[in-house]
Amino acid sequence: MNGSRRSGFAAAPVDAVGETAYLSGFGNGFETEALPGALPVGRNSPQKCAYGLYAEQLSGSPFTAPRATNERSWLYRIRPTVTHWGRFHKIDAGLWRTAPCVEADMPLAPLRWDPVPLPSGSVSFLEGIRTVTTAGDAGSQAGMGAHIYLVTRSMRDEYFYNADAELLFVPQQGELRLWTEFGIIDIEPGEIAVIPRGVKLRVELHGEAAARGYLCENYGGAFTLPERGPIGANCLANPRDFLTPAAAYEDRDAPSIMTVKWGGNLWQAELRHSPLDVVAWHGNYAPYKYDLRRYSPVGPVLFDHADPSIFTVLTSPSETPGTANIDFVIFPDRWLVAENTFRPPWYHMNIMSEFMGLIYGVYDAKTGGGFVPGGFSLHNTMLPHGPDMNAFEGASNAELKPHRLEGTLAFMFETRFPQRVTRFAAEAPQFQKDYAGYGQELRKHFDPSRP
Repeated sequence: MNGSRRSGFAAAPVDAVGETAYLSGFGNGFETEALPGALPVGRNSPQKCAYGLYAEQLSGSPFTAPRATNERSWLYRIRPTVTHWGRFHKIDAGLWRTAPCVEADMPLAPLRWDPVPLPSGSVSFLEGIRTVTTAGDAGSQAGMGAHIYLVTRSMRDEYFYNADAELLFVPQQGELRLWTEFGIIDIEPGEIAVIPRGVKLRVELHGEAAARGYLCENYGGAFTLPERGPIGANCLANPRDFLTPAAAYEDRDAPSIMTVKWGGNLWQAELRHSPLDVVAWHGNYAPYKYDLRRYSPVGPVLFDHADPSIFTVLTSPSETPGTANIDFVIFPDRWLVAENTFRPPWYHMNIMSEFMGLIYGVYDAKTGGGFVPGGFSLHNTMLPHGPDMNAFEGASNAELKPHRLEGTLAFMFETRFPQRVTRFAAEAPQFQKDYAGYGQELRKHFDPSRP
């Protein structure tokens, strides 16, 4: 796979809020300990670890992967993972689906949904996953799943890890606390978090409010920063703004449940203690968070509308250079200044497929209503899409003075694979059956007598 996640070395927390502490930088070789002297110095696997801990390696890449893409961390824990185990049995996956998944045939058209409301009952993160689309094949480690999550209760003595995929959390409403074996991550709307495959966690509500958001399941190469090319060394997402949690652990003996997603199925076993017992760790394979409001966009400063790839925050590379398994793209606050230019996105057809969500505000290509925060849309491979009539007419006739888009944050999960809609999404009452015809509202302006 292409791309590097290494950008330096950090050894101490640089940012602390409440009970959380973070290490700064993207893909660094970090080291952190929750008890002094818990981390071995100059070696990985001493004969006896301090405090009676066990040494365990977690590898996110093959042992022989090139240095730039080789990912692993050493964890020093109260008990190794082989003791956080039991007799696993398959459980109902609910509305969570994994590619390949062919459940519904949808029309060849742009598709859009209203927000799915939060349930009134008690629903944990695992119970609240609703898959909208799948793409590729999880077994061959290619493609993705696009989901929404609905959470009304915290997980208590319940733990989870995903062996199929890396998880990208995109909160839209409410705050989450992700208690991982590497430490604690708090996220709110406007931030994201990435949990590598195999990393154990517990998802809690952070605050009183229920939570809703988007979730990308990345079956392919780990998310990394995109190459900047002619842009150079600065702007877009800067490595220093990515935060990895400092070590924090639970020493808790209590009946617990471990759920593992493996091979597209959910498996569950009973435990006798918390698996979040890592007292110290070092390495470059770890969860992290990022504040999307720190993204530094670039754009056209004279004329024309640039490709949306200039807004790529993270990319999951494929074996084909320049062709992403997934691009995570955002449309944040920014200035529009291009002269004699239609400023919203142009009409187009794309070999990539685009799952789009709106975190807050109004998306500039869909100003006619219907695309609201919490909603989502799908513009699939080689199907046409573009601005609605209100956006086209407004932008075609607007005074072209500098204009600041503010209070807006939309995003895309874009993949090289066609996305298949699940039965849940196809039958959801939030599906907008009339959206497919929005292009029919565009008026004919052609006049051969007037250039």
